[in-house]
Amino acid sequence: MPARARARCSTWPRNVIHQALPHDSAALHVSGEARYVDDLPEPPGTLHAALGMSTEAHAKILALDLTGVRAADGVVAVLTAADIPGANNVGPVVADEPALATDVVQFRGQPLFAVAATSVELARRAARLARVEYERLDPVVTIEQALEANQFVLPSVRCERGSVASLPGAANRIRGRLRCGAQEHFYLEGQVALAIPGERGEMLVHSSTQHPTEIQHLVAAALGLPDAAVTVELRRLGGGFGGKETQAAVYAIGAALLARATRRPVKLRADRDDDIVGTGKRHDFLYQYDVGFDRTGRIEALDLALASRCGLSADLSGAVNDRAVFHCDNAYFLQNVRIVSHRCRTHTVSSTAFRGFGGPQGMFAAEAVVAAIGRYLGIDALDVRKRNLYGPAPRDVTHYGMTLNDNVLPELVEELEARSEYRRRREAAKAFNASSPFFKRGLALTPVKFGIAYTAQAMNQGAALVHLYTDGSVHLNHGGTEMGQGLMIKVAQIVAAELQVDLERVHVSATSTGKVPNTSPTAASSGTDINGEAARDACRTLKQRLVKHCAETYGVRPDEVVFLPSQVAIGAAKTLSFAQLVREAYLARVQLSATGYWRTPEIQFDRERWRGTPFYYFAYGAAVSEVAIDVLTGESRLLRADLLHDAGRSLNPAIDRGQIEGGFIQGMGWLTTEEVVWDDQGRLLTHSPSTYKIPVASDSPPVFNVWLWEKGENVRDVAHRSKAVGEPPLMLALSVFQAISDAVGATSSSREPVPLEAPATPENVLKAIHELHRNPGR
Repeated sequence: MPARARARCSTWPRNVIHQALPHDSAALHVSGEARYVDDLPEPPGTLHAALGMSTEAHAKILALDLTGVRAADGVVAVLTAADIPGANNVGPVVADEPALATDVVQFRGQPLFAVAATSVELARRAARLARVEYERLDPVVTIEQALEANQFVLPSVRCERGSVASLPGAANRIRGRLRCGAQEHFYLEGQVALAIPGERGEMLVHSSTQHPTEIQHLVAAALGLPDAAVTVELRRLGGGFGGKETQAAVYAIGAALLARATRRPVKLRADRDDDIVGTGKRHDFLYQYDVGFDRTGRIEALDLALASRCGLSADLSGAVNDRAVFHCDNAYFLQNVRIVSHRCRTHTVSSTAFRGFGGPQGMFAAEAVVAAIGRYLGIDALDVRKRNLYGPAPRDVTHYGMTLNDNVLPELVEELEARSEYRRRREAAKAFNASSPFFKRGLALTPVKFGIAYTAQAMNQGAALVHLYTDGSVHLNHGGTEMGQGLMIKVAQIVAAELQVDLERVHVSATSTGKVPNTSPTAASSGTDINGEAARDACRTLKQRLVKHCAETYGVRPDEVVFLPSQVAIGAAKTLSFAQLVREAYLARVQLSATGYWRTPEIQFDRERWRGTPFYYFAYGAAVSEVAIDVLTGESRLLRADLLHDAGRSLNPAIDRGQIEGGFIQGMGWLTTEEVVWDDQGRLLTHSPSTYKIPVASDSPPVFNVWLWEKGENVRDVAHRSKAVGEPPLMLALSVFQAISDAVGATSSSREPVPLEAPATPENVLKAIHELHRNPGR
């Protein structure tokens, strides 16, 4: 560790819980010393790989001529599906997507073959020399086309409570159609893997992945090896956001297959354009709703249909769309509701996990419905939101039968409304709009309720490995992956607090399937809960052994052995430093290594009935956004954002604040600038930094207030009463979209729903304004 980093670490307090501490790799990040997969020293003889990709979205492969590829300069090996000794599959749940296409291609950019050469440039040039003869087939590209063709990757799902039969007789009723776009992950570090062959066919794979165990299983299956013969390791990822939960597999498999064939190390680092074309996105959604409500805006019945573009295979679409169904209430009680979810198969790359994992798409629908009700009745959308919030019994049960025992939204929303001066600013926006023909302002306050747990129940478990060394230092390894979110520092804080040692004494090693097996992905905002509790369990086992040693050696009761900062009191007269005790325990032959395990308790769900308790607890928050739009160009600008988020008793306020700010801006990008566009032949048009716009520093609002809710405390005794904070803040950005919609609505006196599609690009803003004026409605 650099001297400046060591100096900073030495100032960290021994009471490390609920402290604002720096990211453990912060100094390495800014100095450039942090190692990612592409920074690892390449073993002698390392080859570099590239994938040959389809140029058609849907076609039969009539001939694949790789003669030119094999003859190209520097080429050492070329492999097709026929050369895979084991399973040709990258499907994580359903084995329905080949690593290398065989007879048919199903999206433009699908891998056809892999080539290894002596340099990156030579491999990529060689991959372009393939001659492929196709018979074109008609591609299904859009959600509408898939629905018309009755083409799905998985069966549709229906969730109902009460009855929507009352809709035809509702006093007030709105029908609407919405669209929410996809999103590219755009991680800083692209997809990359380094495969190093070992003895007896063993393979070590350094992979930039959020799910090392899944990569281990898929690589082993492709190689025809047992899982134990493959080890996957990584120290950190340069961003993931869900894009490296399943999408890293084809690159790891390609590198491993070529390493096996050549018996040399192989690195496969994707070109950025190829990465964007060849990897899945956030699912885009099409919605139709029919809602009935009373004169105050309270929802009486809602009939909602969701349809998403899933791409060529199931990937994680089942769980993503399930979570959209779980979260299409957002924060609102729905007494009578019917939700139907369609998972559409298209000839595009398989959509996959993305921060929020279907939750944002579900909440998008809820907020649009509530805003439409407010506009119809001519009342502030915030008042409609507050009237529909979950509350005391009987309004505390979700549409899937889970009772909320931790709902803080009514109080949190009231506090943010006051802090942000929402009512005063609402009147100021009205006054501005009345006198400004070319610029309009919009304001919105939206809440967030986000369930914490994997909807795939088996993933709600984690393990850790903790060693104590005789100098009192601690080695920590767990199944979580660090992608910049601060997981390692948080778990290290938990370990340091449990053992009462200085944080600098806890060394966190690279994630490895060879140390902690059968790990869950780092996703669903559960990394700290699962891995932190597993590490704490291991520490408690070690403490029990040390206590037993003290009791037997010094003749004291176990309750007389007390762990203090960096020392242990043994009865009234004896005190040893932690290092002294560990050394003494080693000499007495006490085991100083322990594994820990934790599984999320009290969760269960019956998918047949669509009822149960799929989440351990909920994270809550709310945001107020104020925007201005130019009605002539469609340009929008975020002027101010006020965020109030419940992180429970924050384990590390500095890390959590960073996650809230970053999540909000990323969500704003999804809803305003990040437009994913395919043409009618399935060609991705937004395939590079020049054609796809993510938010930059100048897009942050000049007034950006972020508060951790001071009253927050997790009702669950997990991670020191903190709450997950990775995904929930992203949905705070729904306030930005709703504020833009509010500003668009200010251009017309129509009471029809504002027909704004996400993302709210200038083009879509202008389309919505034009549509409002073309169909003024009521």
